[in-house]
Amino acid sequence: MKKKILVFKHMTSQNPGIFRDFAESQNISFHEVDLHAGEKIPELRDYDALWVMGGSMNVWEEDKYPWLIEEKEAIRQAVKDLKMPFLGICLGHQLLAEALGGKAEKADNHEVGLFEITPTIEGQNHPLLNGFDSSEKWVNVHLVEVTEAPQGSRILASSNQCKNHIMQVSENAYSCQFHPEVCSHTFGGWMCIPGIPEALEDLLGAKGLSDFEGEVEKNLKSNRKASHKLFKNWCGIVFH
Repeated sequence: MKKKILVFKHMTSQNPGIFRDFAESQNISFHEVDLHAGEKIPELRDYDALWVMGGSMNVWEEDKYPWLIEEKEAIRQAVKDLKMPFLGICLGHQLLAEALGGKAEKADNHEVGLFEITPTIEGQNHPLLNGFDSSEKWVNVHLVEVTEAPQGSRILASSNQCKNHIMQVSENAYSCQFHPEVCSHTFGGWMCIPGIPEALEDLLGAKGLSDFEGEVEKNLKSNRKASHKLFKNWCGIVFH
């Protein structure tokens, strides 16, 4: 029987991306719910796992995005009470931390571009990172980072700029700050988010933004291979 993964999206462009291509091979189906568009959180018990994707909002902007309150509670329930397999990406990584008692704050050194992510001592030989090559470059777009992991968490990987890039908070709950889901339409989708092109151009300059797009494009083949490994490893751990 297929495993059903519930996916919290925060806008159309923040979706499972390349993982959609891998789902069938792992006997998985994604059920995507766009919370920013007003879609309601379904009954968590009807699903085998929960994924929480990225978004341009910040974890503390509950006045502007009131659905964040319910989302954090759903994450806490899924991970702490129901012990559901979990994967958080970018904003999802930060929301996992906040939902379970950690903290996410503005980063001292933002990461926008492609960065090498290196396993920590705890991450070395961890099954999630089996085949993980620290020479791989992963796409990042974040000005916020997890500054305090939930109690009992393990930090499995970091970069030169960000201490917590991959986190394990329970037996089956993991998250990453970078964007392994990137595929051919991801960057174009980001550029359709109101305010994002201007914000990235302010950070990188017009040429820097163009260079970033080119780097993402050149990295797609490598990213696909690396993300496939990460996906298989996650599935192998949580659906064993």
